Amino acid sequence: MAACSHRQLTMPTGHKHKRPLLLGPWRRTFQWLTTLTIILLPWIQPGGVSLVRIDIPSLSLHLFGQVLRIQELYLLLLFILATGAAFLFITLVFGRVWCGWACPQTTLTDLAEWLARRCKLNILANRLQGALVHQIVAQVIYLLPALLVAANLLWYFIEPQRFLAGLVSGTLHPGVLITFLVITAIIYLDLALIRRLMCREFCPYGRIQSSFVDPATLTLHLPEEEKPRCIRCNSCVRTCPMGIDIRNGYQIECINCGRCLDACRQIMAKKNEPGLIYYTFGVDNRGAGALLNLRVLLLAVLLITLFSALTYATLARPRASLKVSLAPTAASTIVAEQQATLFTIWINNRSNEQQKYHLRTLSSAGAILEVRGHTEDISVAAGGNQQLRLIVITPVGTQAFVVEFQLLDNNLQQVATAQAHVRSTSNPQIK
Repeated sequence: MAACSHRQLTMPTGHKHKRPLLLGPWRRTFQWLTTLTIILLPWIQPGGVSLVRIDIPSLSLHLFGQVLRIQELYLLLLFILATGAAFLFITLVFGRVWCGWACPQTTLTDLAEWLARRCKLNILANRLQGALVHQIVAQVIYLLPALLVAANLLWYFIEPQRFLAGLVSGTLHPGVLITFLVITAIIYLDLALIRRLMCREFCPYGRIQSSFVDPATLTLHLPEEEKPRCIRCNSCVRTCPMGIDIRNGYQIECINCGRCLDACRQIMAKKNEPGLIYYTFGVDNRGAGALLNLRVLLLAVLLITLFSALTYATLARPRASLKVSLAPTAASTIVAEQQATLFTIWINNRSNEQQKYHLRTLSSAGAILEVRGHTEDISVAAGGNQQLRLIVITPVGTQAFVVEFQLLDNNLQQVATAQAHVRSTSNPQIK
């Protein structure tokens, strides 16, 4: 795709030109594969746990088999930093190719325009032109993708099976239903009225990208050395969804979709010549080697480091966690020369399968303490939390008594511990 003057040779007269390589089919395939991935991802639930989902009631993030809870803020912080670094890296290297090839807004707009053409409508200055009845039909059809997109967004917060069952039976939570209807209305207005106007006027990404542009950033443009060969057919202008003229140089509205590239290639192929518009790394066409610059390399190192740290921290974390707290509404009491202290226990199962746990309580000397409450075969769902109330019996008369809580798995292997200080008063304290 690089522009090189020595390649621009006119083929002999009468030679049958080859069909030019067009990027449109590749772009559309990529768009729909991305769309299908986004739609199907919430349905993938290995072991009954969503592959990707934000669970608001438990304040946790389901991420490819791992459950990151709000208590594990360091993991969420690493995830946010890694995602931000990936965003910057993709922007620095690929520029606005994201906008033309992968952005859901572009995919939705392409779909809206395709549906309009199927309804025998034309699109002029982002407005539908044609018979009123055809416009009404198009507006009704736009409701279908709007409903699907709204539902798909909510599937990343509520399991799709539960959402659809609640929607059909009318038992969906009012807050969820209102959110669903509001998102549907927003997507419908986008399809019916806004479309390319979002990319041209409102989307901040193009403005952000312009501040991160690098001499090596992938760019779609008409090189200066190719302009003398332009035959002024205006096919690149007519096919541009953003209504710009790429011959005028770099423009912030360009979404790098490649439609002008395909149009130019088709026209020039009739003259047995290659197209004039190219994707190049930088407007100076420095080649892929230009990516080996300090900015790109530093960002690449940062990205690799963050994702490596996130992967290690996620996989190396304990399989379960144990948290102990004094019951806030009950103080220690003396019963038959023994002190009874009420504790609240939280068990978090971080694995992808339901687990059964056992609790053991030891004194500082290693002696097993008497416990009143549920301590055996404690069943906790995959990624779930279980809260227990236990009464621990300790001797009276010592100033401070250390109690160690041990969480054991079904094979009686220790997976987590927690300690508490119990005083021989009515006010024990957690260590």
